[in-house]
Amino acid sequence: MNVSARRLFAETLGTFLLVLAGAGAPVVNAVSGGSISRGAAVAAPGLMVMAIILFMGAVSGAHLNPVVTLAFTLRGDFPWRRVPGYVIAQLAGAVLACLFLWAALGKQGNLGATVPSVADWRAFLIELVLTVGLVSTILGTASRAQNVGPLSAVGVGGYIILAGLWSSPISGASMNPARSLGPAIAIWNFSHVWLYIVAPLAGAIIAVGSAYALRGPGGDPGGLAAARGLLDRPPADR
Repeated sequence: MNVSARRLFAETLGTFLLVLAGAGAPVVNAVSGGSISRGAAVAAPGLMVMAIILFMGAVSGAHLNPVVTLAFTLRGDFPWRRVPGYVIAQLAGAVLACLFLWAALGKQGNLGATVPSVADWRAFLIELVLTVGLVSTILGTASRAQNVGPLSAVGVGGYIILAGLWSSPISGASMNPARSLGPAIAIWNFSHVWLYIVAPLAGAIIAVGSAYALRGPGGDPGGLAAARGLLDRPPADR
């Protein structure tokens, strides 16, 4: 398998596992009659992201989210030519996870679809702010000034859990178009999906602007390694 195929496989597998945990919690909760607490439901995807970054971040950068790919690209850390492949791989992984849940447990819990409990515009604002924080955490831990290597997994996973703990009852704390599109495509119901696409995209753009204000332009070694993985580097430099 060549380097490009490895990256795409990593993004597909990683997003599959992320959505399996994120969408799987409400599905299992429905099947088991309410045995999954909200704390467990929001911790599961955060801990899964932590594990994924640690075990395959060096392969693809473990973006697992189209807006993370966009943010790294706007920062100059990731090449535009790879963006379509990454986004397709992420969406494929998300849909496959939901189809797996459907096959294994039935069409339960709306297959983990993210649905707001308030007006769309209110949920939009929550998802916007949550994504600004998530992408800021990702870009910040990948910068030259603050590159923490594998410990970035703790920061990113911890942020996802924290965001979910206070906001999941309102918007679902998606912060990820692939996470929301996966169940929507699987059950072919796109109600409210627009906000889970537009809000994270806008949040990522704001976070990139914030990163520029805090640290200047991207393209530093820490950011490049975090965004692209280590497969482009000679073995002696990995």
